[in-house]
Order: sequence, then C-alpha cells, then structure tokens
Amino acid sequence: MNTFLLTLVIVGVVIAAMAIGVIFGRKPIAGSCGGLGAVGLSCDGGCAKPCPDRLARMKAEAEEARQH
Repeated sequence: MNTFLLTLVIVGVVIAAMAIGVIFGRKPIAGSCGGLGAVGLSCDGGCAKPCPDRLARMKAEAEEARQH
C-alpha cells in the first residue's frame, strides 16, 4: 500500500509541475511537426485559420492553376 501511495504522490507532483509550466510559460500546447502531412495525408476539409505553410501551398496551387 505504501508503494501505491508513493507512486500516486509522485505522479500528482509531476502533473502539477507540468500544469504550472504551461500556466507560467504562456505557450499553448502544440502538435508535433508534420502532422498528417508527414504520413502522406492532407486535410482538404478546410480550416478556419490555416497555418502559414498551408497558406503558402494554397497560394502556390492557385498560381499554378492560373498559369495553366
């Protein structure tokens, strides 16, 4: 029972430390680099606010479509 309680306290302290780090860091938790594009998938459903890389790809595709 002592081992369980010690483990529970340690896990609680680690979770609290991560929460404090997020609160004081003021940086939102973000996904990893690449996302679905890294595995060859693309979200064509459209985003309310596309990332800069997606905007650049969209502009390049529009330019290419206009030239053809």
